[in-house]
Amino acid sequence: MRTKLFFFVIMFVTIAGYAQQDAQFTQYMYNTININPAYAGSRGALSIFGLYRTQWIGLDGAPETSSFSINTPINNSNLGVGLSLVNDKIGPTNENNISADISYTVQTSADFKLSFGIKGTANIFNLDVNKLNPSEQGDPQFQDLNNKFSPNVGAGVYWHSDKAYIGLSVPNFIETNRYSDNDIAIYKDKINYYLMAGYVFDLDKLQYIKFKPAVLTKMVEGAPLQVDVSANFMFIDKLVLGVAYRWSASLSAMAGFQITDGLYIGYGYDRETTNLNNYNSGSHEIFLRYEFFKNNGKMTTPRFF
Repeated sequence: MRTKLFFFVIMFVTIAGYAQQDAQFTQYMYNTININPAYAGSRGALSIFGLYRTQWIGLDGAPETSSFSINTPINNSNLGVGLSLVNDKIGPTNENNISADISYTVQTSADFKLSFGIKGTANIFNLDVNKLNPSEQGDPQFQDLNNKFSPNVGAGVYWHSDKAYIGLSVPNFIETNRYSDNDIAIYKDKINYYLMAGYVFDLDKLQYIKFKPAVLTKMVEGAPLQVDVSANFMFIDKLVLGVAYRWSASLSAMAGFQITDGLYIGYGYDRETTNLNNYNSGSHEIFLRYEFFKNNGKMTTPRFF
């Protein structure tokens, strides 16, 4: 009975992890540093970012994610640095990733820059045994899963201007076993490959309306290719409205507002397009970003990403 319970729990968490692996974000374009360390310092400001996402409302054990990051360029150099924290809860598991990023940027043309980044991550994984109700308390195979530490490294490149970007990254190169039985891996964190791109079009001569299509693709061994396509409109450099589609998974609506030159707030709502839609009422995501600019505290060029 104990073994059956163990494998039941493992299968549940494996399904949740296999569908997602890395924590996913609908508004990834504002939170790029989590998946690409080359983004650090690319906005030319000290940028502080916080996000909260609750996924699949009404479904027990559904993912719940909190993210915080800070990144900045280093004065009079081509370097950028960043620090981020992601807390991801799925069912009885609680995972914390603390990452440090460093980037180096070179000017490739009058408009474009190319940045290279390296990420170092400390992962702390915890399984809450109290949520499992094991038949025998103190079972060692569960105790060994608490507060498990593992290091990781990642890298990325990011080619960008004020109107366009292309990024390629692998946040974690080391595959880490999360569960094992008799030295056989039952579930592991696999390598995630990301490719992202976007472009900003001015739809009028006064640049009051801007349009930005963007795409993010994620490839994980043993899982279908994930493609996120989005379309956002920015009005008078203040209001952003958009939609997104995650291929064969969900449809999203997004909104954002530039409250001051430094403060931006954004919200996203996802609705599943799969049978999972019958068991939850959607996913919510909200974030705040605050930035300190060098030019008398003013943002000289509003950025869409």
